[in-house]
Amino acid sequence: MEVSKILHMNSGVGEKSYAKNSLLQRKAISIAWPIIKEAIEDLCSTLNIPTTLTIADLGCSSGPNTLMIVSKLIKQIELFHKDHNKPFQYQIFLNDLPTNDFNVIFRSLSNFLGDLKTEIGADFGDCFFNGVPGSFYGRLFPKNTLHFVHSSYSLQWLSQVPKRMEIMNKGNIFIDSTSPKDVIEGYYRQFQKDFSLFLKCRGEEVIAGGRMVLTILGRRDEYPSNNDYCHAFTLLNMALNNMVDEGIVEEEKVHRFNIPNFMPCPEEVRAEVLEEGSFIINELGVSRIDWDFYNTEFDGSNVYVDSSYNIAKCIRSVTESLMIPHFGEAIVEEVFQRYRKIVRNEMSKKKIEFTNLTISLTKI
Repeated sequence: MEVSKILHMNSGVGEKSYAKNSLLQRKAISIAWPIIKEAIEDLCSTLNIPTTLTIADLGCSSGPNTLMIVSKLIKQIELFHKDHNKPFQYQIFLNDLPTNDFNVIFRSLSNFLGDLKTEIGADFGDCFFNGVPGSFYGRLFPKNTLHFVHSSYSLQWLSQVPKRMEIMNKGNIFIDSTSPKDVIEGYYRQFQKDFSLFLKCRGEEVIAGGRMVLTILGRRDEYPSNNDYCHAFTLLNMALNNMVDEGIVEEEKVHRFNIPNFMPCPEEVRAEVLEEGSFIINELGVSRIDWDFYNTEFDGSNVYVDSSYNIAKCIRSVTESLMIPHFGEAIVEEVFQRYRKIVRNEMSKKKIEFTNLTISLTKI
């Protein structure tokens, strides 16, 4: 599977799009904001900021979340330097794989900039946006050009499925309770290779003293329960295997399908940063999001939201691009109808959470 050629969040702004189904990711950014805010303020206080400040969002996708974080960063910089006698210029780089729907972002830039000027005031400086298609597991920018790098819910995606998974991990689309130890080790080695390369490349591109804040979908413990690797994929695996039992999906197709994703624990992230050596760790925080958070978002409004429906749509928006080329478009609707029912049943029995790791780094 050539991940860089097919992986993308669902494009457009329709009901199945990532843009309409990324509230989970927005929630993760909001939870991480205090760490991001501290990092950008620290950058502003310790560096002699030039007139042009360069920010990159890596794995920006195609929804509204990228412009939300860009807006918050710019407003925080402007607030911190409110007595600055000359307006800053901002160079904003938005990166994702070439298959990403950059047009959704570009079409909204005019309104975004208008709103930003209204909020900040007439002395707000120029803001230049650039789309950067390409894998962040490689160089994307010239050396020593970036001041601040942000990435959220992207680095759990691997550059490729670990080798021989279709043989070692039969019947599973990800790490599961029935996966042998070699499968777990294979995924972990791929994460080590990818994350180390990511750090090395950013180490060349970020200026000395520059900052980077990464939020990664992870897990809590070094020795987790099997479900903790990704309960959402475990339940998707269940939906597919039910369809295999009923003769709707070929068993061999499930054997050959593995999701290129790894949810690290804090120590696994910390170890790679220390081993690679380009950055120092300022903070490594762990947070959780209840799968039923869709209801808490409407607190006090007396509006009931079926969180299982929204979780299913969210997972569909991030996995459909991988599933359609492999299984065919005809079965996807059936898969996710079944998936929603399985998620609802699971949520009725216990509390389930997503685990987020947010790490704040300074370039040495």
